[in-house]
Amino acid sequence: MARPVKKLPEQWKKEILDAAKKLFLSKGYEDTAISDIMQMAGGAKGMFYRFFQSKEEIMHALGDQMFFENNPFEAVRGRSDLNGLQKIREMLAFDQSDEEREALSVEAVPILKDPRILAAAVEANRRVLTPLWLELIEEGQRDGSIETDYAKEISQLLPLVNFWLMPSVFPADAEEIRHKCRFVAEVLSAMGLPIIENEMYERAERILSNYKEGRKEG
Repeated sequence: MARPVKKLPEQWKKEILDAAKKLFLSKGYEDTAISDIMQMAGGAKGMFYRFFQSKEEIMHALGDQMFFENNPFEAVRGRSDLNGLQKIREMLAFDQSDEEREALSVEAVPILKDPRILAAAVEANRRVLTPLWLELIEEGQRDGSIETDYAKEISQLLPLVNFWLMPSVFPADAEEIRHKCRFVAEVLSAMGLPIIENEMYERAERILSNYKEGRKEG
């Protein structure tokens, strides 16, 4: 009788992440238990804790994995047919087309009510996204498509905007959310970065409507 093939740790981690992703997107984060994840992955519950301390941690790991697998900044880097501002607009359009990552982001909203988890998410965005934003903005400054004296400040601000727009972090009704979007557009334009166009307003309203109505804040 053939002996079962022993999986390497990297394979176990991948299969656990794959199972969690499928369940979070099909059942929802709140309705998925660690035991559900391990049942789909085909392992004992103890195997989960060899790689992750909690369900919240695996959600963060999934978000990072999906970002780097389909990094919108990398998609425009090296495009010689676009200037800096055009690259930013193209990057935003590319990013909003990733419906699976957007759906996972909606599922992640409830865990951001925990201040510790919110702080970790803010730090991760700051560490990863700020240098990527700065690279594109400085490229726009060099080619003349972006005129701003605040490249560093904008690159630090943009990774925080999504958290400010989340009703689970800063409670707001639909009209207040729309007003926030107008505010962000005007502030960025005044700072020399006119990147928020009509389709971005529509996307923000759709996502934030899901946050507010689909999740009912828990």
